[in-house]
Parts: sequence; C-alpha cells; structure tokens
Amino acid sequence: MLIISHTVSLADNEIELSAIRAQGAGGQNVNKVSSAIHLRFDINASSLPEFYKERLMNLSDRRINKQGVIIIKAQRFRNQEKNKEDALIRLQMLIKSTAVIQKTRRATKATKNSQRKRMDRKTKHGKTKALRGKVSE
Repeated sequence: MLIISHTVSLADNEIELSAIRAQGAGGQNVNKVSSAIHLRFDINASSLPEFYKERLMNLSDRRINKQGVIIIKAQRFRNQEKNKEDALIRLQMLIKSTAVIQKTRRATKATKNSQRKRMDRKTKHGKTKALRGKVSE
C-alpha cells in the first residue's frame, strides 16, 4: 500500500510494476540482470479522489501520457528492490505535488524611497567609474 496523505492511499493492485533491463554502462551485469523497474499507474482507473485525478490530468508532465497513465522508469540503482522503492517514492511525490496549491502572485510596486535609493546608488557608482579614466598631466 502506497500512502499519499493521512486520508489517501493506493492499493498495491492499482500499481503495475515490471522488471526490465537497465540501460547504460554496467558491463556484463546490465545485459543479464533485469534490475530496472517500469511502473505504470492508470489515473482514471485508480481509487484517487477526483481532486487528485483532475490535477494529475491537467499536469504537463512527460511521464503522463494522453490516456492518463503515469509511466515511471527507475534504473538509478543496481539493485531491483531499491529501484522499486525509488519508483514508488517518485510516484508518491508526483501525486503529492498536485495537492499543493500555489499562491497567486500579486503585482507590487516599488516604493518611492526604494526607487530614490536605487537611483542614488547608480549615480554614485557612475561617478566612481568616471574617476577611473586616464590621468592627464
């Protein structure tokens, strides 16, 4: 069971895990052992609340295809168990990230005093640079 929050959790049968051969360097070991994990999770067929489903479907993430299936490939470790753990944690983090509601940004204006200070700094800096010119004799 994958726990998302204190009220939301996913059953093991909703997450499809399959072992595949990892890519990249690793010599003979990488050709023989299926240590990478391919995780598939169908958003629409899951027991997630509608709030999570809508947010996940609206997410522009390359791991989510058009049919609403999350595909995560974990091959960071040489051990299959660690890769399985990694894939589940990455799925958990993806689902948790959709629950966070971003604060709306309000445009603010710089105060008159801060603008004046900035202009004074610029003027002072310009004068300092002007003094760096060639010395005439």
